[in-house]
Amino acid sequence: MATDYYATLGVAKDATPEQLKRAYRKMARELHPDVNPDADAQARFQEVTTAYEVLSDPKKRQIVDLGGDPMSSGGGAGAGAGGDPFAGFGGLGDIMDAFFGGGGPGGGRGPRSRVQPGSDALLRLELTLEECATGVNRDITVDTAVLCDACDGGGSRAGSAPSTCDTCGGRGEVQSVQRSFLGQVMTSRPCPVCRGFGEVITDPCQQCSGDGRVRARRTITVKIPAGVGDGMRVRLAGEGEVGPGGGPAGDLFVEVEELPHERFTRDGADLHCTVEVPMTAAALGTTLTLETLGGVNEELRVEPGTQPGAEHVLTGQGLPKLRSNGKVSGHGDLHVHLDVVVPTRLDDQQAELLRQLAAARGEEQPEPTVTANGNGHRSGLFSRFRSFGQR
Repeated sequence: MATDYYATLGVAKDATPEQLKRAYRKMARELHPDVNPDADAQARFQEVTTAYEVLSDPKKRQIVDLGGDPMSSGGGAGAGAGGDPFAGFGGLGDIMDAFFGGGGPGGGRGPRSRVQPGSDALLRLELTLEECATGVNRDITVDTAVLCDACDGGGSRAGSAPSTCDTCGGRGEVQSVQRSFLGQVMTSRPCPVCRGFGEVITDPCQQCSGDGRVRARRTITVKIPAGVGDGMRVRLAGEGEVGPGGGPAGDLFVEVEELPHERFTRDGADLHCTVEVPMTAAALGTTLTLETLGGVNEELRVEPGTQPGAEHVLTGQGLPKLRSNGKVSGHGDLHVHLDVVVPTRLDDQQAELLRQLAAARGEEQPEPTVTANGNGHRSGLFSRFRSFGQR
């Protein structure tokens, strides 16, 4: 049973090309995968697109009106078993297309639709580390192609409609015959007058010059989730460029550009910072107050005898862990690295106090501490010289 392409588009059998286009444009905006990700909607979008391609081709539409189906394996009424010897291969026209690029018996591919999907757009957005941690709603200004409101994307002035191309007769392509070693070969190419659309806009819209879209600047609100990082992108469906002929808009991607922070560095969801501790405080021990990224004061206990490079981990004081589905799953940690500061300038009293401390600890003439090398043997400067001379 042949497919009812008129019912698929929701038009009458005597619908004009302009009515077909208007019906397809309306349904494509609702069912396009970029706008409606539902699986049923995607299947419906394919059906609507096929119906428009068939009915916008005069020859394929004639087959439909005669009760056939030009998209079936036989190619229409009277085809099938015993009707077309090439039916199992998609028809003789498909074989000619494969070898010569179109032009087989029964015509070529037909005109292409003027309505095309729009392209995606990309915008970069600078955020502070605090904004990346908490998320933010930000108004952004975008400059993209939008639907022309004067012609509703049709491209023609109000009250007029495109006319059939006289050069290709509405087929969207012109044919030429060339001689080759196989004999005469017919080839097809897009019509240079209508650019393959099969129709010409004789009275274009003054606002969009027949393109169906105009450039405009608009402000939209983007919601940045908590836990985003540098280089991550937030997708806004249908906020990109409107396609030619008023086609469905692409997507807008907002790419996060994270600004450096004066106190914290980031490693995924973990944060790192360095706290300077005086030599005396590291030796005697002390308690420090550290303000986290969220503005909470945390007490940090420095134990007596703390060495340079010691690390304290504040669990859960990092950034939210953003999952691929956009939800937060826990938080990272804050790693605090202690830098023991040795004084470089001492007055006489301070120097004398340190000498007394050194005498009390028996460190007036300290013995150098020799660490082990990678082989597990102690190796000092002079031993390395000796080793070099023995080679």
